[in-house]
Amino acid sequence: MSNNSSMRGGRTRRFKAEINVVPYIDVMLVLLVIFMVVAPMIPPTEIKLPKAGQSTQPPTDYIEIELRANGAASVGIHGQKFTKVSNRVQLGEALADLSRKHPELPLMIAADKDIKYDEVVQTITLAHQSGIGRVGLATR
Repeated sequence: MSNNSSMRGGRTRRFKAEINVVPYIDVMLVLLVIFMVVAPMIPPTEIKLPKAGQSTQPPTDYIEIELRANGAASVGIHGQKFTKVSNRVQLGEALADLSRKHPELPLMIAADKDIKYDEVVQTITLAHQSGIGRVGLATR
């Protein structure tokens, strides 16, 4: 007597080597529904942002730029005479001149609160191009 369970009509039985993924898809859909229901119930937490404090030892002498919302600017060494400039080219020349005369001094930028952020970023870039390595922003 032959074993018919392994042989059917003289042919050998082949095993499927495939993974049935339908149960996994069902489980994933159930998990997705659970997360969609639970997510709105979780109260949002408060984000704790770092606070900017005053530096430990502010410099006594520094190059200062005052930027105004109307596009005018003044540049000079803090506590001394300031030079008024009307465009970015003059500001770059003044910064390069001060940087050559006082290479050790950092730069402090004081800008009006109504000025565009892009103006401050361009001024920082201009300072780095002029050879000033340390740049700070003045706050009130």
